[in-house]
Amino acid sequence: MEKNPDMTAASQGEQSQFVKNSVLYKEFLAEREEILKHKWIESEKAGADIGFEKALLDWIVKYRSSWRNKRQKGAKSDST
Repeated sequence: MEKNPDMTAASQGEQSQFVKNSVLYKEFLAEREEILKHKWIESEKAGADIGFEKALLDWIVKYRSSWRNKRQKGAKSDST
């Protein structure tokens, strides 16, 4: 893969910072944190590590919708 000569280290750093400050990336991190919490709780219940994929699918089916609704309501109340 060739490097883009126009892409300096400074501009790569700026892009990286832009991504880290984006709302979408912050939502991704928050969701990932919830999945990891769910993985830990369910692994403790099972007495063994259930793995990220199983935790992810279980969390999506059981909790994602209500978690998103709560976050959206929280975001709306923060902005008003």
